[in-house]
Amino acid sequence: MKFKKLTAAAMSVLILLTGCGQAAVSDSGSPSLPDISTTVETSGEAETSTEEATETSVTSAAVLTSVTSSRTTTSTSAAVSTAYAASITTTAAVQHTDPEPVYTPPVQEYVPVQEPVNTDSEPYVPPAPAVTTQAAVTTAPPKTTTAAPVPADLTPKQLMNKMTLEQKVCQMFMVTPEALTGISPMVEVGQGTANAMKKYPVGGIIYFAQNLNSRSQITAMINNTQNFSKAACGTGVFTAIDEEGGTVARAAQKLGTASFSNMAYYGQYNDSGTAYNIGNTIGTDLRALGFNVDFAPVADVNIDPNNELGDRIFSSDPEVVANMVTNVSMGMQDAGVSATLKHFPGLGAENGNTHTNSFVVIDRSKDDLRNTEFIPFKRAIDSGTDFVMVGHQIVTGFGDDLPCDLSYTAVTEMLRGELGFNGIAVTDAQQMNTICTVYGSGEAAVMSVKAGIDLILMPADLPAAVDAVCRAVRNGDIPESRINESVMRILEKKKEMGLF
Repeated sequence: MKFKKLTAAAMSVLILLTGCGQAAVSDSGSPSLPDISTTVETSGEAETSTEEATETSVTSAAVLTSVTSSRTTTSTSAAVSTAYAASITTTAAVQHTDPEPVYTPPVQEYVPVQEPVNTDSEPYVPPAPAVTTQAAVTTAPPKTTTAAPVPADLTPKQLMNKMTLEQKVCQMFMVTPEALTGISPMVEVGQGTANAMKKYPVGGIIYFAQNLNSRSQITAMINNTQNFSKAACGTGVFTAIDEEGGTVARAAQKLGTASFSNMAYYGQYNDSGTAYNIGNTIGTDLRALGFNVDFAPVADVNIDPNNELGDRIFSSDPEVVANMVTNVSMGMQDAGVSATLKHFPGLGAENGNTHTNSFVVIDRSKDDLRNTEFIPFKRAIDSGTDFVMVGHQIVTGFGDDLPCDLSYTAVTEMLRGELGFNGIAVTDAQQMNTICTVYGSGEAAVMSVKAGIDLILMPADLPAAVDAVCRAVRNGDIPESRINESVMRILEKKKEMGLF
């Protein structure tokens, strides 16, 4: 009797367990897990990511662990996003290159030369961006415009000779699309942009995360901008972005292009092939979107642990930095995108922040720089890197107490003369505090041109900057030959890029 009762009890438990098991299986034969979808607001549109189980046997404990992990991750992401938003100061309501990190990329395994570098990565869904006052804009690409034809055999010198002084001076500026139109954020261009480019035919446009809604949208936006520029002055524009990999990666953040760990991770291995693959992968992705200039790689040497760059720098060893930045640059340029070494003459010995401080002074002699900071810049310059970005730091060894992008010693004597750079010298963003809180836009622009800079990035006031340089030429303070020197460098590179 006891045996029969035990048997009956066991059968009941078995039936109960079997029923539960059947109830936990969906029509597809896969376990039906609780809904753990996470909705993230991106550029005014909701994107939903739902994880679906693929195995047919999942225990209740595993399901609970998955749900707990998902909720923990979501909470952590929200906390990080909130903390970051709270940390941003509103002292200078301006945008600049190299802002504080906008997202944390997934940690990746070291990738040796024979392996592809993360070309099949899943699109990264970033935290919700700061709320803007502008209504959500559709991501449908605008209709493509067509520029007036330009003779294919036109030389850079012939094109320059056709330009007015104002047009030539405008070629020496790179700005955001918002700076041209006054509309923020800009995600598509139309007649307003066309009119603005006729008035200010700038040499380049820099795009930030707020300008990127989808791959088709940014491609159409860049294509139309190029055509408007060609119609206005006979040549297209440099289209630039900050895409270093790691925490500064606009396209990876918004469009799901290949993402990487911060460069300090790869610097540990000092592998030339991996560096080349990183540059080539980023360059290939950017080129497909319409970009032709990347403000990367970081060529600084990590000297002071309190510098603003941190693990965006490859190493504290200048030889390692030299090897890595040279190969990243070559990989990128082989993909058709100009690389940019930054931040000459080096920010690694800094103890401050050029974004927020009015003055950043680095106590380094010229010999200190020659023995350390100049090594990566010289190596990559000799390999043919197209652009060098000059920073806003004051270097005591130069003796002029000027931000380096306003310093003749830094740009002409050191970068051009000693390091032999004949490419395009671009300033860091002049909306940053080390420039805009000390100098007026026109004053800084004139000083940059006198220093030997070719391209002035993001002045706080574009009309004032252009007007000041034109006046300086007309009153003899700047010889027009100095303007022609930079414009020729710019137009020669654009001709090479096929922008005429």
